[in-house]
Amino acid sequence: MLTGVQQLLPAELADILGRMPDAMKAELEEIRIREGRPLEIGTSRGFWFLSPAGQPLSRPGEAYKPTPDVCRKLLERVTNHSLYAMEEELRRGYITVAGGHRIGLAGRTVLEGGGVRGIRDIAAFNVRIAREVVGASAGLLPKLLDHGRRTLQSTLVVAPPQQGKTTLVRDLARAASSGAWGHPAASGWTGRKVGIVDERSEIAACVRGVPTFDVGPRTDVLDACPKAEGMMMLLRSMSPDILIVDEIGREEDAAAILDASHAGVAVIATAHALDLDDARARPVLGRLLDAGAFRLCAQLQRSGSGLTARVVPVQAAAFRAPAAREPTPLKGGGSHG
Repeated sequence: MLTGVQQLLPAELADILGRMPDAMKAELEEIRIREGRPLEIGTSRGFWFLSPAGQPLSRPGEAYKPTPDVCRKLLERVTNHSLYAMEEELRRGYITVAGGHRIGLAGRTVLEGGGVRGIRDIAAFNVRIAREVVGASAGLLPKLLDHGRRTLQSTLVVAPPQQGKTTLVRDLARAASSGAWGHPAASGWTGRKVGIVDERSEIAACVRGVPTFDVGPRTDVLDACPKAEGMMMLLRSMSPDILIVDEIGREEDAAAILDASHAGVAVIATAHALDLDDARARPVLGRLLDAGAFRLCAQLQRSGSGLTARVVPVQAAAFRAPAAREPTPLKGGGSHG
């Protein structure tokens, strides 16, 4: 997966990362670059430091340490040599680049009116590598079907960061849009109209409005659009059967999701939470769950044996009924989400 971001990296970094063992390159999920501190990588198997020769190290002592010049070159590349043009991205703390890869940033924040206006003196980067795994949702999709309406049930997908939520919902969009339902009873169903609000340009990885990931033939994408506003725009203009959004959590997100559910549109949304109980303890998510905006909750968990999903009926969970279905092994899993 290194090839997707290699062109962004200064030559010194690209050379070191290019010398990594091939198995690590294939599993690469994160590259953590900190000025004057050890270069670190993350894979599905864990984290390592890298030596100047690209060899993995368990301890930081002999690791390569990026210089201020290397970090400056990296910042220039990811911002296209224009920090001013990236003002909004800097305020949010990350930049999304072609291919859906996200570059997290850390440094000194600039405050205005009590809020963060941006980041300056940037000295740390987290390159999170997006990956497309066609078929990632195959084990889960049949458990989410609404057989009466021949579509998906509204589902909240929860997991801690970096468990593959974005990879999963991207493939759900592809499958639902193309009619690949994966269930004998759904063999005659057609694909549904899917709308994606891709606020961080990670689900579809659009370039000039055109998705570079396969999100299906009947999918419309609003790229780089705030979730709440985008959901209402799609409802008014594109008549989706299914809406997909990533990482909800704000009050305005909840209002838009409730409007969509009242309009009879299935909503697939992701959120950071350990499980359904954890999601209920969060004010915005709890209000949506209590209001019946989601009928199912898919809890993702990564272990040594791979990524699994446990589907929990939301209403039953409210009464603490033991209704969780058996965990489903999932194909692949990405670094985002």
